[in-house]
Amino acid sequence: RKSLGFKTSKCTSLAKRILQMVTRNVVKPQFNVINLANTPVKNQGSSGTCWSYSTNSFLESEMVRMGKQPVELSQVFSARNAYVEKGKNYVRMHGAVTLGDGGELHDVTNMYKKYGAVPQEVYTGLNYGTSKNKFAEMAALTEAMLAAIVKNPNGELTPNWEKAYAAVIDSYLGQVPENFTYKGKSYTPKTFAKEVVGINPDEYVEFASYSNAPYYEKTMMMVPDNWSFDLVYNVKMNDMTTIIDNALKNGYTVAWASDVSEKSFSWKNGVAYVPTKKFDDMNAEEKENMFNGPKQELEITEELRQKAFDNYQTTDDHAMHIVGIAKDQMGKEYYIVKNSWGATNDYKGYLYVSKNFVKYKTTSLMVNKGGVPADIAKKIGA
Repeated sequence: RKSLGFKTSKCTSLAKRILQMVTRNVVKPQFNVINLANTPVKNQGSSGTCWSYSTNSFLESEMVRMGKQPVELSQVFSARNAYVEKGKNYVRMHGAVTLGDGGELHDVTNMYKKYGAVPQEVYTGLNYGTSKNKFAEMAALTEAMLAAIVKNPNGELTPNWEKAYAAVIDSYLGQVPENFTYKGKSYTPKTFAKEVVGINPDEYVEFASYSNAPYYEKTMMMVPDNWSFDLVYNVKMNDMTTIIDNALKNGYTVAWASDVSEKSFSWKNGVAYVPTKKFDDMNAEEKENMFNGPKQELEITEELRQKAFDNYQTTDDHAMHIVGIAKDQMGKEYYIVKNSWGATNDYKGYLYVSKNFVKYKTTSLMVNKGGVPADIAKKIGA
């Protein structure tokens, strides 16, 4: 050190910086164990339609798994139909239910079953000159409209309010095609879903994990965006990663909904994990180095998971698509997750999520029945 003219303190500081530069690269998961086929990354723009982008991406991967040529499905078609159904539910519930852009994984399969599907090129949802989704104005208008309908100024609802409500949505997103041509053949949304996509929505099951409800039975998904009040299978916390692992190892990808509000979820760095310390308890150096070097994780228990959910520390923020498993140089496994925020982060639209993060922050997941381990399938009767 002396021969280079550095004082010990400066050498130590330099060594730390060099170590940080090295570990910045080596801690990131780089060795794919499983990486299942999926379609290109999309961008949901200024809309709360992650649930539609993630689950349609999931269905596209299902097409690949089934040996079909994948089609980019219209995410906004699923969302548009969900908005119509959500509006009907909102009025029936006298306004005492969630509105807005948000939704759940099952909304896509529910809308697929009722309305069918169309290619993205046929229904882009870009009906007024934008290049990306921008739903805020539409959402404000439809919310105000439904609030007025709920007040029931005529003393009795007219038979036209549903048409008027749908017309506002369609003025922003575009009129839904009754018929369209794809690769030289004419389809309706339902015939396209049956003949081209070929997916049976009844083959998909949704899971959550609550320690305050009976395991291996259906229970209400207790999150605000479950506007349709769908029931999901309640499994133990560790079952969630067991299901995901089994699905991936057998060629099935997984639609995944989670809390992403944690400081340890970094879209830019493309990594999510559970630190042993809360962010507010970290010192400045620990905060700065959250994504530099290998990190120990907090041990997750069912009690800890349930407490975070009950205290609103785990909220239903976002939905993504799990497509594989990777390991870092230390041998630690992460899930490879496809996002819908464009290809703007370090991993071109993907991120690596630790299994502890999935255990702690998952709100729901969806998979084909064929991807569920036999013992769990038997317990839920699927």
